[in-house]
Amino acid sequence: MYDQNVYKYDEVKRAEHMAVRNSVGWYYFTHQLLEVTGPDSAAFLDHMFANPVANLAVGRDRYTTMLNEQGEIVDDVVVMRLAEDRFWVSTLYVTKLAAWFESHKGSSQVSFENVTPKYDMYSVQGPKSKDVINLIAEDGVDDLKFFAHAPNAIEGVPVRINRGGFAGEKFGYEIYVAPEKRDVIEKSLKEASDKLGGRQVKEFQIMVLTLPAEKGFYLMRDLLHFNPLEVGLDQGIGWDRDFIGKEALLKIREEGPVHEMLGFTVDKADVNIHQKCFGGPGEAIMKDGDEIGRVSKFTYSYVLDKNIGYAILKKGAVRPGDHVQIHGEDAVITEKTFI
Repeated sequence: MYDQNVYKYDEVKRAEHMAVRNSVGWYYFTHQLLEVTGPDSAAFLDHMFANPVANLAVGRDRYTTMLNEQGEIVDDVVVMRLAEDRFWVSTLYVTKLAAWFESHKGSSQVSFENVTPKYDMYSVQGPKSKDVINLIAEDGVDDLKFFAHAPNAIEGVPVRINRGGFAGEKFGYEIYVAPEKRDVIEKSLKEASDKLGGRQVKEFQIMVLTLPAEKGFYLMRDLLHFNPLEVGLDQGIGWDRDFIGKEALLKIREEGPVHEMLGFTVDKADVNIHQKCFGGPGEAIMKDGDEIGRVSKFTYSYVLDKNIGYAILKKGAVRPGDHVQIHGEDAVITEKTFI
């Protein structure tokens, strides 16, 4: 069977991807939002997540994992502090997140609301993204730091602009707006990006696979059932405070993780490799006839013009530069960040 590469020969996908890398791309990309409020909200969230939240300044964001008692990742989120006792938690699994919070609420004075229907989110990513935002926003964003957000307005429409995104670009922004005002935002974005040689990104695979994968960004399915030490997400963990999964994670840190996540490339263009993040165990990774891991993600890098992926491997079984076999094809182990 001829497994034609669904990315390499698709010029629309290529153009959208490279617009983000070379100029600017904008797209509708709404995450789900759980709003957390109440006098105990900061302390409650601090206990829920591995990275500290209580010390987060108003107007700032933090990426963090959420663990079970075994230290396994059950979600990865961005927490945004809108006020002293008001937070947004950005996730793709808001129903599960709300249920998890409710089951751990105890006597904490804290409330949760799924506010996803109240906001659409547009992502503006790439080297010229700041120029696009400055063309359309009433207040410029030159001083907006990474993982910071502030109220603003576009054509008189109230918005919240956050500096961040899932493309791995140095400059990227997210615009949160009431759904009934989306037409105003889309018109403004199109006009401004057209002036700067950008374009709208419509291909979902570009938004969630090819762009993030080049920069070492995860989907939750890449992480499920593994702990932060195995997938390189231990930076910033607040070990000096209590959080769910801390005891198990301390033991794992002491004994050493069993697995690690690394990248890989496959030079052959037309090959079909099953990935864990789409369901199932993922393709086996073989070294000298032994299975040493499984494929977590498999996609394409338009910048490198070759297939790339992530692998969950036995700790220490290989190192970057080593050759392995996946689906009968030669692959080279790399770091997770490709560009």
